[in-house]
Amino acid sequence: MNLFKRILPDIVVIILFAVISFVYFFPAVTEGRVLSQHDAVAGIGAGEESKEYLERTGERTRWTNSIFGGMPTYQMAPSYNSTDMLKGMENLYHLYLPSYVWYVFVMLLGFYILMRAFDFSVWLASLGAIIWAFSSYFFIIIAAGHIWKFVTLAYIPPTIAGMVLVYRGKYLFGGLLTAIFVALQIVSNHVQMSYYFLFVMLFMAVAFGVSAYQKKELPRFFKATGVLVVAGVLGVCINLSNLYHTYEYSKETMRGKSDLVKPDTHNQTKGGLERDYITQWSYGIGETFSLLVPNVKGGASVPLAANEKAMEKANPMYGSIYNQLGQYWGEQPGTSGPVYVGAFVMFLFILGLFVVKGPMKWALLAATVLSVLLSWGKNFMGFTDFFLDYIPMYDKFRAVSSILVIAEFTIPLLAMLALKQIIARPQIMKEQAKAFYISFGLTGGIALLFALAPRFFFPSYVSSMEMQALQSIPADQLAPLIANLEEVRVSIFTSDAWRSFFVVSIGAVLLWLYGMGKLKSELTIGVLLLLCLVEMWNVNKRYLYDAQFVPQTVRTESFRPTETDKAILEDKTLDYRVLNLASNTFNENNTSYWHKSIGGYHAAKLRRYQEMIEEHISPEMSNLFKAVSEAGGDMAKVDASAFPVLNMLNTRYFIFPLQGGKTMPIQNPYTLGNAWFVDKVQYVNNANEEIESLHKVMPAKVAVVDKKFAEQVKPVAVSDSLRFVKLVAYEPNDLKYEVSSEKGGVVVFSEIYYPGWQAYIDGVEAPHGRADYILRAMNVPAGKHTVEFKFDPKSLHTTETIAFVALGLLAMAVLLLLVLQGKALWGKKG
Repeated sequence: MNLFKRILPDIVVIILFAVISFVYFFPAVTEGRVLSQHDAVAGIGAGEESKEYLERTGERTRWTNSIFGGMPTYQMAPSYNSTDMLKGMENLYHLYLPSYVWYVFVMLLGFYILMRAFDFSVWLASLGAIIWAFSSYFFIIIAAGHIWKFVTLAYIPPTIAGMVLVYRGKYLFGGLLTAIFVALQIVSNHVQMSYYFLFVMLFMAVAFGVSAYQKKELPRFFKATGVLVVAGVLGVCINLSNLYHTYEYSKETMRGKSDLVKPDTHNQTKGGLERDYITQWSYGIGETFSLLVPNVKGGASVPLAANEKAMEKANPMYGSIYNQLGQYWGEQPGTSGPVYVGAFVMFLFILGLFVVKGPMKWALLAATVLSVLLSWGKNFMGFTDFFLDYIPMYDKFRAVSSILVIAEFTIPLLAMLALKQIIARPQIMKEQAKAFYISFGLTGGIALLFALAPRFFFPSYVSSMEMQALQSIPADQLAPLIANLEEVRVSIFTSDAWRSFFVVSIGAVLLWLYGMGKLKSELTIGVLLLLCLVEMWNVNKRYLYDAQFVPQTVRTESFRPTETDKAILEDKTLDYRVLNLASNTFNENNTSYWHKSIGGYHAAKLRRYQEMIEEHISPEMSNLFKAVSEAGGDMAKVDASAFPVLNMLNTRYFIFPLQGGKTMPIQNPYTLGNAWFVDKVQYVNNANEEIESLHKVMPAKVAVVDKKFAEQVKPVAVSDSLRFVKLVAYEPNDLKYEVSSEKGGVVVFSEIYYPGWQAYIDGVEAPHGRADYILRAMNVPAGKHTVEFKFDPKSLHTTETIAFVALGLLAMAVLLLLVLQGKALWGKKG
C-alpha cells in the first residue's frame, strides 16, 4: 500500500502524458487517418519484396532486388530474431497506445524519467518533460516521416537517466536502465542520433568525474563508470547483428570511402561522405536565433501564399510568384521547419548559467556550444573540417544541422536545473536580481529588438538562391517585387518576435512574483507548465496539424498498380528490371513495390551503384528517352549502343510518360538477360579505369575486371558458340542458373556484387568476383552445371548467438533486481 501511494503521483503523470499525446492527434487518431509522408511511403515500396518473402516462407531475407538493381536490407526496417524481445518491451513501454500518440508519449516519458533520476519533484519533472518533448524539431520529423530518428531520440533521455542513477550510487538499477535503453535506442536504428549523444554523455561523465574529484570520491566514480561500460556493452551486444552488419554495409555505401580518385580531392573525406554533401544542410549563423524566435528565417519551405496573415501585406499582382516562393528565406536548400526550444526555456537556460553551480552546468554549456558550432557546417568550415578529419565516424553522417538535437536536450535540461534551484530557494531571485535582468535582456530584450528593428539585424529577407532565380525578371519590375516580398517576410518575422517577447515576459513575471513570495510553488509550476505547453503546442501545429492526416486508403492508393504495371506484370519471366522514366526515378519506390527497379529511394544506397548512376545510368536515361521519343516508341529504330549499361542491368521494360499523366510500357529487345558468357576479360588497374572502360567496351562481349579480382575471374581461353546460361529458380537471396558450355568460360551475372554472397557450382562453393564495376562474374568449367548464389552471411549466425547470450545476461540482471527489491519490501513489512 505504501509503495502504491509513493508511485501514485507518477502514475497520474503518465496518464496525463497519454492524454496530452492523444489530444494532440485528435481527431485524426480516432478516425484512423495517417500521415502519407514521402519517407514512410518509400519504405513501404522498398520493403515489399522482403515482406512478401517473409509472409511466404516465414524467414527474413537480407537482400532485395526491388531497389537500385539490388541491395542488402540491413537498413530497411532491420529486424533480427534476437531483437524480437526488444519489440515486445517497446510495446509495453509505450502502453500499446496508437501510432502517433505513442510517439509523443515516449518522448514525454523518457525525459520525465531523466528528471526523476536527477531527483526532481513529480510536477517539476512533468514541466521538464513538456519543454523537451514539445521542441519543434520532434514534431517536424514526425511530419517528415523520420520515425526511426524520432524514436531513437525518445530513448536517449532514459539512457542518460540510467547514467545519472549509476553515478548517484544506484549501480544495478541504473545499469539496467542504461543497458535496456541503449538496446532500445540501437534497435530504433538511427545511429547518427545515438552517435551525437555520445558527445553529451562524455561531457556529462567528465562533469561527474570532476565532481567526484572535488568530493574525493574517485573510486566510486571509477566503479560507476565501469558499471556503465558493462551496461553499454550489454546493450550493444543485444543489437550486435544490426550494428555489425550496418557497419560492414556502410563501407560499401555512400557513407564509405569511394574507390574513385576524383579531381577535387579536398572535397573527399578520409573514409566517408563528401564534404559538400555532408554540409549541404548547414544551419545559418543568424538562423540560430530560431531557438528563441521560430520564424527568424520564415519557418518552413512551404508556399508563401499559404500564410494568410502574411498575405495581408502582399501586393495581389504578385500572387502567382508568392505561390512559387517559400516562407523560408534562409540559405539551406529547404527545410520542414526551424529548431525551436521555447522562448521561456531559453530565458531559463541563460538564467541557469548564473544560478546553477557545479561542473554539470559547464558540461551542458559546452555541449550546447559544440552543437551550435557544428550545426553551422559550411558556414564555419574550419571547425567542421577539424571534426571531419580527426573525429572518428563524424564524416559518415550528412545534414549537420541535425546536430542541434544536442542543444534541444542540453538547453531544457539546464533550464530545469535552474528552475529547480529557484523553486527550492526563491530568495535566489533577490540574490541574483542582476542575473535575472541579464537573462531577460538576452532573450526577451533581443526578441523585442527584433520586433522593433528587424532590418537592422537582418538587412535581407531574400535568399541568394531566390535572388538568383528572380534575375530573369526585368530590373524595373524586380525592385518593387523585392520590396513587397521583404515587407511580407518582415511581418512574418516580427510577428513571431513579439510572440517570443510576450512569452518570456509572462514567464519572467511569474518567476519574479514567486521569488517575491506572491505565488506558491505549486501554482507557479502549474502556470509555467501551461504557458510552455500552450506556446510550444501552437508553434508545433504549424508543422504537424490535422489537415496533414489522410485516410489510410490514400496511402494504399499510391501503390495501386497502373495499367502499365499490370501489363509488365503479365511477363512471368523470373527476374528482370524496370526503368521508370515517368517518375523521379531516384526519388521514389512505387516502382519497387511492383517491380525490380533500376531506380529507387534510400539514404544509404551502395556507393558504386550511385557512381554508376552519375557516370552511366543517368546519361543513358537521357539518351534513351530522346532516342525512343524520336523513334515513336519503335525499339527496332533505336540504337542499343546508346544505353549499354541499362542493357547489362537486364532492363527489360521502360515506363514512358504520356500526356494526361498516363504511362505506357516499352519492352527492350536489347537486354543482355540474367547472365551471359563473355569472349574476353579486360583487366584494369583501379576504379577509375574500370568505370571509364564501360564507355568503350561492349558488355555483351567484354567483362571489365579490376585486377584485384584476377584470381576469382580468370582470362577466357576460347569462345564457344553453343554455350548458354538460364535462370531456373529465383528468390531474392537465392538464385539458381543452368549453365552449359563445351569449353567453359567466364559468366557475367546481371546481379549487383556485394561481399557476403556465396557462389556454388553443383553444390560446391566456388570463387566469384566483381565485373563491370557493379556486377558479379565467375569462371564456370565445361559441361552442364548448376550455379547458385546465396546470401546468408555466416557473420549473421555468429552475431545472433552473441546477442542471445547478452539477452540472457540482461534477463538475469532484471531477475536479480526483482529479487533484491522483493527482499527489501519483505524486510520492511517484517
